[in-house]
Formats: sequence, structure tokens, C-alpha cells
Amino acid sequence: MSANSFDARSTLQVGDESYEIFRLDKVEGSARLPYSLKVLLENLLRTEDGANITADHIRALGGWDSQAQPSQEIQFTPARVIMQDFTGVPCVVDLATMREAVKELGGDPAKVNPLSPAELVIDHSVIADKFGTNDAFAQNVELEYGRNKERYQFLRWGQTAFDDFKVVPPGTGIVHQVNIEHLARTVMVRNGQAYPDTLVGTDSHTTMVNGLGVLGWGVGGIEAEAAMLGQPVSMLIPRVVGFKLTGELKPGTTATDLVLTITEMLRKHGVVGKFVEFYGEGVAATSLANRATIGNMSPEFGSTAAVFPIDDETIKYLKLTGRDAQQLALVEAYAKEQGLWLDPAAEPDFSEKLELDLSTVVPSIAGPKRPQDRIVLANAAQQFALDVRNYVDTADEAGKESFPASDAPATSNGVPSNPVTVTAPDGSTYEIDHGAVTVAAITSCTNTSNPYVMVAAALVAKKAVEKGLTRKPWVKTTLAPGSKVVTDYFDKAGLTPYLDKVGFNLVGYGCTTCIGNSGPLPEEVSKAVNDHDLAVTSVLSGNRNFEGRINPDVKMNYLASPPLVVAYALAGSMKVDITTEALGTDTEGKPVFLKDIWPTEAEVNDVVANAIGEDMFNKSYQDVFAGDAQWQALPIPTGNTFEWDAESTYVRKPPYFEGMTMETTPVSDIAGARVLAKLGDSVTTDHISPAGAIKADTPAGQYLTEHGVARRDFNSYGSRRGNHEVMIRGTFANIRLRNQIAPGTEGGYTRDFTKDGAPVSFIYDASQNYQAAGTPLVILGGKEYGSGSSRDWAAKGTALLGVKAVITESYERIHRSNLIGMGVLPLQFPAGQSADSLGLTGEETFSIEGVTELNEGTTPSTVKVTTDTGVEFDAVVRIDTPGEADYYRNGGIMQYVLRSLIRK
Repeated sequence: MSANSFDARSTLQVGDESYEIFRLDKVEGSARLPYSLKVLLENLLRTEDGANITADHIRALGGWDSQAQPSQEIQFTPARVIMQDFTGVPCVVDLATMREAVKELGGDPAKVNPLSPAELVIDHSVIADKFGTNDAFAQNVELEYGRNKERYQFLRWGQTAFDDFKVVPPGTGIVHQVNIEHLARTVMVRNGQAYPDTLVGTDSHTTMVNGLGVLGWGVGGIEAEAAMLGQPVSMLIPRVVGFKLTGELKPGTTATDLVLTITEMLRKHGVVGKFVEFYGEGVAATSLANRATIGNMSPEFGSTAAVFPIDDETIKYLKLTGRDAQQLALVEAYAKEQGLWLDPAAEPDFSEKLELDLSTVVPSIAGPKRPQDRIVLANAAQQFALDVRNYVDTADEAGKESFPASDAPATSNGVPSNPVTVTAPDGSTYEIDHGAVTVAAITSCTNTSNPYVMVAAALVAKKAVEKGLTRKPWVKTTLAPGSKVVTDYFDKAGLTPYLDKVGFNLVGYGCTTCIGNSGPLPEEVSKAVNDHDLAVTSVLSGNRNFEGRINPDVKMNYLASPPLVVAYALAGSMKVDITTEALGTDTEGKPVFLKDIWPTEAEVNDVVANAIGEDMFNKSYQDVFAGDAQWQALPIPTGNTFEWDAESTYVRKPPYFEGMTMETTPVSDIAGARVLAKLGDSVTTDHISPAGAIKADTPAGQYLTEHGVARRDFNSYGSRRGNHEVMIRGTFANIRLRNQIAPGTEGGYTRDFTKDGAPVSFIYDASQNYQAAGTPLVILGGKEYGSGSSRDWAAKGTALLGVKAVITESYERIHRSNLIGMGVLPLQFPAGQSADSLGLTGEETFSIEGVTELNEGTTPSTVKVTTDTGVEFDAVVRIDTPGEADYYRNGGIMQYVLRSLIRK
């Protein structure tokens, strides 16, 4: 019950139903607040308890100073939690482990139970092994179940063992698309109360739902677990960046072009840790599908959230996707009553402002390794010619180009060239070179939720087939929609056969290529690429293109709209300027250009209007939690606590609570620490956290081999996130990681100073030796450390490797928070300084003094770092809130929650 200090409790009548609400207009200053802060204000009013959430917190939010730097901590209580299986499995593993720990400490295991609704969508496990055939989907699903039976049985147990926990089975859709199409409420109803639907999710692209007016963002799995167990999310009232949209998109441009433009603008502006909120008359002209596409990319531009207010377009989309009449009426009535309805002419109080005229957006792609690196499509071939030199040229240790005449790569028209003849299984031959598009994937909730770009892609395929074009033989083409509705409208519009004919057969309903599950390239292509060290490319309609993410054989990755993915599959190379050069020849031998097969806006709109209906969504989601016959046939373990299988290589009990007592152990200073890795700028959680395929000659591969797992059954790191032994061995093991302590290496290597001569070693092996010797470890990093997905294993793996502190120039929000959640101290170099400017090589021994001040209930602003080589500096302590300090003092967020549950 709310303390209701502002007399905000009221009643809202909608039709025959009456709901309790908490009125925002009871708080002085609320009317001028941005939409996102109004949602937070309602949250505080409804959950005010006089202790964690007080009237002073509410007044502070009502009196928010838009120009001040964030300093006021508040406790946000999300309405629900959403997970995908990669991050969800370790969440359920941790909950199961917590139940045992509670029991061992004399508490009631049943207390470990979601107090907020939690929904998990299994979407990250399907791998596009099979492609280009009509039965590819069925074969991939069969393989998925074969690989993941243990995990799926475990999740089915969780569905029965925990209350208010639901699982959307495999082969249904991508979590964020399922969320906007079915799970999202926009206005939540629970226990007679109506309030804004809010959430946290264990995937950074949770922000896709921001397009529906739902405030939520990605957190680490450890934070999500705490939220499920009733712990509010500790946060500072953020700065809010107003992004004004004006005008309309020009014909020929897509939502993907728009979102890549916005990503570039906001990355350049700097929005890490801030909310972004869209306003202006251009918002009303932006379709819900396009809003969701923009919201999805929030992690790519670095903001916490990227939200759109509720308006007629929201209601129209909710109706299309099958929400009932009462829910539609409630959403509209509640939003208008609370001042949450979009006024296109209004200009709330924002901290900072940007503006974009939609008519200035031009066709674009992004790459070859970051989403914010936008390239105007007309310049793509020219830019590729420059970028490819970074992937095929020799380089000295300082990373500067160095071309001895004998080592200079061969070129063709100034572009590095190394043509290789490949023989296909049918005996035919073809030639591939640097720049060959070897993966063309229509994938990812970012774009597959958007019918306009999906229909455009299908129409490009149709026109290509009619001209006699098809994909080049070396291109692996895949179609992985975010929900079955996409298949339904393709079928109804008669477009599926054309996609099939150019090779874009359905491979699965899941994340596939975007998450690294692109599957292997055809053997003959893979062999040619690796034997001749070709810099080949992928083109995908995804949101992530970080190095080493898409496919281990592919060095350069480009984000593009679905219709451009089809176009590049036809062209077959990034060297082709698809805006001016032919994609191929028609049946009469005449050149076919992109403009010849690009659909008009009217053609796309006509298909969307006639092929998509409410009935499709009702049919696809009417029994969404039931699953297919394979899911229902899985045997379900029983009992409140899980029976761990000692032989399992998928699900193992983690060591987080071993030796834990009810009393906390005082935190201590760090002495005699060694550096496990010295890293540069823009080290992402993809570099840190295990993802993608497991190679046989790595510590993780060796572990699986020792446990009797055949190479073909290794599966991916993501599928084995429930086994900490595999995940520790894959932490900091990305094939593109460059650890400066071990120059000349690429991958999970370091130098082991426990041995004479400090030989180069696997990071995992070195960490085991350091831990055996009782030596604490630190990581040195540069700017934007930990950007990318909200990967809890980036923090869990770091902690389990024995790392006690990370020192960087700056952090991405989620990873910094997750490090604290695992008991790792995040520190920052003094402003303007770095590891290099301080002369640190990573060979030093470190001591960190002043940490013990936390035992006195205060958080030091800085701690003193010294080395055995005489370097000394005051590092900034990035424990930003009192709540985070509590987590650190307890050894981590899970230990804090566990102790809190037992004391209740």
C-alpha cells in the first residue's frame, strides 16, 4: 500500500470497469516533465513506503532540474520482467541455486519466487545450420531441440516451480517482437490498479517496447533477478534528451535508414546514461513499426531508453495486434487522464535537444564493425575499398600500416584483391575475393517487426525473380522473422515463393545471425576464406555487427534494411556500387539495376494494407505458451528445488553462495594485484562475454571434449550459459580481442606472471594459476568499456576469473552496474588520463587503498592506486548510488537479496 502522502489515490472509470490510479497532477511541477519522467513519478507515487521511497523522492522528481547533473537517487519498481533464453537460463539457474542457499541458511525456499510477472521467450537458441531449402525451418528446429533438450527441460521445470513465470516455447518468435505484438500491456492492470506498463529485460533491446509508450530498458540478469524478487532498481533521476522529429521520410528511404541516421546522431551527441524522448509533429507521422525500430536501437546509440509517448498510432497498433476493446479504451483513457497522451505541439522541459527533419534521411548502411558507423549507400563501395585495407594489410604492433614492398597486398583498381576459384558440390566453379558477401540475412526484431521493410524486401525478391536474377552461389541467404505473423502475411500476399527462389527460405523464428547463430558457411566457401585469408562480408538487417559476432569466418559486417540485404545477395560483393552498377543480367542478357527492382512506396503500402489483419495476430498468439508437440513431450522434473545432474554440460549449480553466512564480510583494500588484461577503447561486452561458436582448441572446447561432448555437439556459448564452467573459460576469449599485455596475439590470451618469463597463456589458464597463488586481478580498459548488450556473463565471468577491480576511462551503464552486482569494483582513471598516459604497461603489480571506507557506510569518491613501478593516481570510484554500495558491501546483488529475503 502506498503511503499516499500527496493524496494522489483516485479512481478511473472506463466503461463498466473501475480502476485505482495515482494522479500525477497532485505533484507540483509534474505537468512540465517529459513523458518518461511522468512514468517514473507515477511509479514513486504508487510504491511510496516512507522508507525506500519517500515523499522527498517524489518532490525531487516533481521539482526535477533539467539542467542539473544526475544526483538524486530513486527506487524504480518495474511492473514486469522479460527475458530471453540465453540470459533467462542463468536467471532461473540462479533462482534455483538461491532456493537451496535459503534452505541451507534456515529460510523458506518458497520465498524465492517472482513477485513481479516474469516472461521468458526462447528465441536465441536456433542456429541457421540449414538454409536455401523448403525444409530448412523444420531441420533447424529439430537440431535446436537435439542440442538444447537439457536447457528446455530445465525451463519447463521453472515454469511449473515458480509462480507468475511464463515461458514462450521455441519456434514462436523473437522476444522483443513477441513483446510488442502480444506481451506488452501499455497500461498494466493488477490487483484493481491501473498504471503504466514498465519493465526491465535481460536483453538490451528491451527498449524496442519504448515505441509503444512502455518505459523499460535492458539490465543484467542479476538485476533482473532482483527485480523479479521485488527489489526496486536503484537509479539516479536521469537527464532527458528531447529528440524532435519534423517532416516525413522521402520515398525510397526506409526505417533502417532512419534508425542508422538517428544512431549516428545520438552516438555523436553522447547519450550514455540518459533517456531519449521523441517529440514533435514528425512523431505523429512516424508509424508504430518505425517507432519500435528506433526504440530497439537505443543500446546502439547508448541511451538507457528511447521512448515515444502514447497517441492514436499506439491505439491503432494495439488494435491491429489483437488487444481487446476494454484494454484499448483503458490505454486511451488512462493516458489522457494522466497527461501521457502525445501533444505534437508541446515541448516538455528537456535537458538537451536535437532535431531531425525526416525528409533529409537518405539510404544508408552501417559497418564494417559498429552500428554507429553509418555509410551513405551511394558511398558504400568506395568506403569498403578504404576499410578493407584494415583487414588484409599487414600492421606493426602500434597498429599503424606498414607495407614492405614484398608484403603489400595485390590490388584491383586500387582495392586489395586475392581472387580464389571455388568448386561447388555440384561441380560448378565460381570466384570469390575480398568483399564477397558470404552471409545475407533478413534477421532480428529490429526490422522483422516492421512490415513495411519486410514487404519491401519480398517485393525486391519478386521483381528480381521476374527479371531472372537470383543470389550469387557463395551467399548464405537466410530469413528469420521475429514472429509467425510475418510468414502469414508473406503467404497471404503471395510473396513467399519469390523469397524462396532467391534463397531466402524460412530458417527459424529467432535471433539467428544477429546473435551470432548464423551457422557455418558452406564448407567450400569456408575453406577458401580461411586458406586464403579473405576479408569476406556479411550484410544483415540486424542491430549488431561487432567484430567476431556474426560468423567466425567473416571479418566485416554491415547493417542494412531487409530490401538492401536482398540486393546485396544478388550483387554478391561489397565492391559493387549497387546504386550505379548492375546487380546482374536479365533473361535477355540486359543489365538489371537496383532501381529496376526497387518497389514504390505505393506498392509496399498496398500489400501492407491488404495482407495484414488482426486475425493473424489472434491466431499466432492465441495459445502462445503451449508450444508444439516436441515442447509438450519434454519430461518435466518436479519439486521446489532442482535436482542437479552432475553429468550435465548445460546446467550446473554455480558457486556464488558457497560459504556464505548471514553476516557480511567487511570489504578490504586490494594488494599485490596483477593485470589480467590491458584493453583499448570500445571494448564491448561481446569482447568480454562468451558468444557464438565454441572452438575445439579453446579452454571451453577442451572442457567439453574432456566431458565427452563431440565437436558437432558443442553448440554455442549462448546455449551453455547455464554452465558457469564453460562460460568462465570463454570470458575475454573473443577471437577479435587484443590484449595489449600479449602483443601480436588476437583472442583470449594474456601473459602469466606466475611462471618464469611470463609466457603467453590462455586467459582462463592464467586466472586459475593466479587464484591458486592467492593473487587478485585487475583489468585495465579505455573509453566506453562494456558497451553493447546487457550481458550478465560479462560481469559474472569477470568475477569468477578472480578480477577484483576494473579501471577504465569510461563505462557503459549496464556493464558498470553489473560489475558491482558481482562484487567487482569499477574504477575510473582521473579525467584526461589513461593507462597509456600514466605509462602503465600491464606488467605492474597494483595496490588499491581506501576501499575499506565503504565499511563505514560511506562511499569514497576516489581511492589511491599505486604500482610497484612508482605510478600513483587517485581513481574515481564508480559506485554511483547508495543502493549499489549496499550490493558491493554484500559481495553482490544476489547475496544482498538473499539476506534480505531470509530476514523478512
